[in-house]
Amino acid sequence: MNKSDLVDTLAGATGMTKADASRAVDALFSPSEGIIATALRGDRRVQITGFGTFEAKHRKARMGRNPRTGETIHIAATKTPGFRAGKGLKHSVKGGW
Repeated sequence: MNKSDLVDTLAGATGMTKADASRAVDALFSPSEGIIATALRGDRRVQITGFGTFEAKHRKARMGRNPRTGETIHIAATKTPGFRAGKGLKHSVKGGW
């Protein structure tokens, strides 16, 4: 399912117009100004009970190896987005409901 499929499905399920559904999807998932991305940039978790949790994961700086030259290199610390599925979502995907 891509974004336009998601917008169509949301519009059909809620009775919203496609334009309103598109704005709702953008408000949640936009990588620059979406609610989830903004919370993660601020080191806050987004927990949706039964669905899952989005959170920023911090990776420490470490030493690595350049696979082409074998040279040891420094890899800087980074912050990456992460998602853990909730119990309800896991159960649903397994076919429990």
